[in-house]
Amino acid sequence: MKVLKIITLITVLISTVSITNAQNDKDSKDKEDVIAVMKAYKDALQNLTTEGTFELFTEDSKVFESGGVEGSYAHYIEHHLGPELGHFKKFEFSDYEIDAEVDLPYAFTTETYIYTIVLNPDEKGESRTIKKKGVATSILKKMDGKWKIIKTHSSSRNVK
Repeated sequence: MKVLKIITLITVLISTVSITNAQNDKDSKDKEDVIAVMKAYKDALQNLTTEGTFELFTEDSKVFESGGVEGSYAHYIEHHLGPELGHFKKFEFSDYEIDAEVDLPYAFTTETYIYTIVLNPDEKGESRTIKKKGVATSILKKMDGKWKIIKTHSSSRNVK
């Protein structure tokens, strides 16, 4: 009888560990996928393009930037970021760090970075450089097996 109890206990423990490991693997994959979405957005900006970024956001996404409500991502691109990118010679992120937490079906990210923008030369041939320390928080939702940004908020301040 003791042997049967021990075998049953061991079986339960092995099952529990297997289920926990499988869930941890799934959580790890979701976290990697969330980070990949955020990095794809960052990389597009560094390449001075919005190509491929619309699929990273939900249609009814909300964008908030430095105290302003920018509307949906499509509106933000059309009326704010899109036109700005045309004035940039370079947009570079450095000291980039990202943290992601997954709580299905949502994920929450925090990004910290320094961004450097070099503006195209003006009519006098002079270019200006803007360097700021930034932070962004985003909420993503897993929809039809894909992670999409539903809300993002970024702010920045001068580098000291």
